[in-house]
Amino acid sequence: MKKRPQRESTAQFDDLVELMALLRSPEGCPWDRAQDHRTLRRCLLEEAYEVLEAIDHDDPQALCQELGDLLLQVIFHAQLAAEAGRFDIAAVVAGLHDKLVVRHGHVFGDKQADTPEAVVAEWESLKQEQRGQTAAEQMAAVPRAMPALARAQIVLRQAARSRSARTAEQARAALTEAAAGLAAGDQRAETKLGDLLLAAVDLARSAGLDAEQALRERVDRLVAESGAQHTA
Repeated sequence: MKKRPQRESTAQFDDLVELMALLRSPEGCPWDRAQDHRTLRRCLLEEAYEVLEAIDHDDPQALCQELGDLLLQVIFHAQLAAEAGRFDIAAVVAGLHDKLVVRHGHVFGDKQADTPEAVVAEWESLKQEQRGQTAAEQMAAVPRAMPALARAQIVLRQAARSRSARTAEQARAALTEAAAGLAAGDQRAETKLGDLLLAAVDLARSAGLDAEQALRERVDRLVAESGAQHTA
């Protein structure tokens, strides 16, 4: 694909921002004018999941379209903030630019990070330093609105970095214990189920696996197998 000149891309982005402002204006769209940050929450989540779907299907055309839909949500929220006098899309872009430069000290500064793992470690150290948070505060700051499985993965990764995570052997033992308690009809069945799920995610972390992706793919296979049985 031919790379477009930067100035053309910038002009197109500016046109998109102006279009969003027009849609929010009295001469614009009634639906767009009726939205606020909260009403757009569902749209933002749906667009993010549709991007993941396009990635999972390795569909570049769909990915291009879905990324555009996701970008629309960013521009929409920035427009709402601009109207309220809080910030605008220029502040969003400038903040992102500065963050990328600061967090890539191994590219733009004198930091050393020769592997992806070293880069991640440097990022986490820098974030903790900038926010002045302890490891426990970082874990508490993971958004509760996230799906529980995805949130568990992040919390467990942070625990691992602070050396408070279980080893692979401990994760397997916790998984076995939680499964046994659930099967035995423990009165705290929901708690045991939570223990079981957390231990499974912890085991995936210790093995370097993505529990969210593994479960998504397994559910996809289950749906496909079910469809095949019905057509057989």
